[in-house]
Amino acid sequence: MPNTLLKPIRLAANRPRTLRGTYHVQTWGCQMNEEDSEQLGLHLREIGFEPAESIVDAHVILLNTCSVRRKPEDKAFSMLGELALLKEVRPEIVVGVCGCMAQLRADEIKRRAPFVDFVLGTGDISNVAGLVEEALQTRKFAKRVELPERRGKVVTDLPQRQVDRATKLKAFVPIQYGCDKFCTFCIVPTTRGRERSRPTDEIVDEVRRLVDRGTREITLLGQTVNSYGKNLAEGQVPFSELLWKLSEIDGLLRLRYTSPYPRDFRADLIETIRDCPAVMEHVHLPLQSGNDEVLKAMHRVYTADSYREIVANLRAAVPGIGLSTDIIVGFPGETEEQFEDTLRLVEEVRFDGAFMFIYSPRPGTPAGDMEQLPLHVRKSRMDRLLELQNRISVEKNLEAVGHVFEVLVEGPSPKNRDRLQGYTREFKMMHFDGSETLTGQQVRVRATSAHLWGLNGVIEEN
Repeated sequence: MPNTLLKPIRLAANRPRTLRGTYHVQTWGCQMNEEDSEQLGLHLREIGFEPAESIVDAHVILLNTCSVRRKPEDKAFSMLGELALLKEVRPEIVVGVCGCMAQLRADEIKRRAPFVDFVLGTGDISNVAGLVEEALQTRKFAKRVELPERRGKVVTDLPQRQVDRATKLKAFVPIQYGCDKFCTFCIVPTTRGRERSRPTDEIVDEVRRLVDRGTREITLLGQTVNSYGKNLAEGQVPFSELLWKLSEIDGLLRLRYTSPYPRDFRADLIETIRDCPAVMEHVHLPLQSGNDEVLKAMHRVYTADSYREIVANLRAAVPGIGLSTDIIVGFPGETEEQFEDTLRLVEEVRFDGAFMFIYSPRPGTPAGDMEQLPLHVRKSRMDRLLELQNRISVEKNLEAVGHVFEVLVEGPSPKNRDRLQGYTREFKMMHFDGSETLTGQQVRVRATSAHLWGLNGVIEEN
């Protein structure tokens, strides 16, 4: 049977192009993984592939994995089990495993899913096109592409990026890779390497290209994004100055960033949030725990009081600022009294929203070797924290009713196509009536009702 992957198909475009097949990227994890998945797709487009309508129709299937917690790893292995069945029916498809789990557990992937054609670590995304080509070529001779050995490699180089990206209203732009904080619960330094920053001019150029194509909101990405630039040999600028440089790009309406690290959250950044119109009045500031002893065991180099001070300074400089956070419950050794310190701090700070996680042991991390709390204790604490934060989130949204917010219109809501949706500057989701022609514009919307997920509102007359 002829290989349909190589059958040329003419596409209607500005210039003739050859379609070699279709691809699907399944993504788990953080915004950095989402951006990596876009890069994987761009590299495949360069050699003539286009996105598939569904995973079962794709000629190339890539799993972009996450290892921050066990759950996304379990999901990846579960999907590999399903793909084994698909591979039996369609042996011509190419399957690759990419991302953090690939960087960390290549040998196990090879053992549990021998049908996989290649494994691609976090530092080698630009090699995906070559690996797909190799898989297609070697298959002609009934050969199998060997899985590269990833274990033990420390990523230190900046990845090669494609900056001519598709048109989109909102886009992620990494400014920093890896992490040097070495929190005892975190696998990121192992999977993504040491902290390294992209050159400022390169970032500005990528953002300008995106804006020229119609992007209006940029979210800057980094594991500790506000420590940007400290390891640049030349042209080092502080994170706050980078924000000002990007804000000068004509056509860029909004700048966001995630996630800053509390110890590196300095006065110049607070002043930039206050004074720079393009920088949104929202900060996602990971807390992890409200108890100093637990924070020390996590190797988080700040205290509950220093965190409180940052929050107080932010709210003094920018009244009404939106605040969200990350919290881990059930860290090894956490006592009931220490957990209650977290509850008290959450009640005191009153976050607009939070990502809350039951501690998940990560092999190879110091905390993974500690004595673990019983799962039922961790789940019980999670239920209590979730109930508290959900109540606060609803109360905070109720306080917003009657106020007018600037909203960037993203288009019709996926769940209700008759209504538009968009985020306020403070990062609250808003649903409202209006014409789809408003997509991409900023409008003033008065909040009329509140829910756990966000707000309903009506557009204010100009």
